[in-house]
Amino acid sequence: MLIFFILSVLLSFAVTVLLSKKYIPVLISKKMNQPIYEIGPRWHKSKAGTPTMGGIFFIIAILLTMAVLSFFAVSKEMLVPLWITLAMATLFAAVGMVDDYAKLIKKQNEGLKAYQKFLLQLVVASLYVGMMCSLGYMDTVIPIPFTEIEWDLGIAFYPLAVILIVGVDNSVNLTDGIDGLCASVTAVISAFFALFGFTVMSLAFADAVVCFAGALCGGMIGFLVYNWNPARIFMGDTGSLFLGGMVTGLAFLCDNPILILIVGLIYIIETVSVILQVGSYKLFKKRIFKMAPIHHHFEKCGWSERKIVFVAGAITAVLCAVMYCLSI
Repeated sequence: MLIFFILSVLLSFAVTVLLSKKYIPVLISKKMNQPIYEIGPRWHKSKAGTPTMGGIFFIIAILLTMAVLSFFAVSKEMLVPLWITLAMATLFAAVGMVDDYAKLIKKQNEGLKAYQKFLLQLVVASLYVGMMCSLGYMDTVIPIPFTEIEWDLGIAFYPLAVILIVGVDNSVNLTDGIDGLCASVTAVISAFFALFGFTVMSLAFADAVVCFAGALCGGMIGFLVYNWNPARIFMGDTGSLFLGGMVTGLAFLCDNPILILIVGLIYIIETVSVILQVGSYKLFKKRIFKMAPIHHHFEKCGWSERKIVFVAGAITAVLCAVMYCLSI
């Protein structure tokens, strides 16, 4: 499987870089610029004019890579769950694209209303869980990390799985707030899933997981060529919602959805910081953080974007290493 992992990384990386290099000037000429949040950090106004929806580049790269490798690197019985999972991520990307387009039309940092986006995500996640379960690629048993306990949730599994997918998808979306943060954290997580597939998994899903994770990792590294601070392209909701579907899909393909809550702790912290901030202000008229999500808090504390990305990536790498060591 090693050769297929390397091929998936290289192909996805190369296509992402080539598409970005060719089409970033096109996005600029079409004035596809990310509106800058008015109450955000004042220095973010320097990012005005940076094009968005760059997630399209790594989405195409990942889908193309998986289409090519599916012919000879993934067993036939695994093609269906693999492409159902890719379809879920792509539908999330479509929701994000509608949101990005709405922002571009309105020329302000508002797109779909929160309830509209949430309902669309619920539909996509429900379709995914329903199809995977009905076709026998997903069951209601949840392994508990660090133990040999398996918990059969029964019918409760279905709504909990949908909530997990939508929750992580929105958490990844919130993490995409500064240059390189979301792509860096996701690159580390994808490398973990590839290693997990190599050495831990005894399931038939292993070949699909390794190629899937490799394509995601290559796409993220390729995107960072242009998204590293100072960014020349943003992924937009198109890209971040796609990534949320990808990382949760990987966890489900590994038959261990709780994995993403551990290795993806940075995503979760971003969401929790927003919930705490909003809740504290509504209840007590006081803010816990200088700004939420929490990466903006650290910006206002004087941290550079690169430092925040490095720390978040390092924390994620440590979590992945611990999780891997406890899994083998």
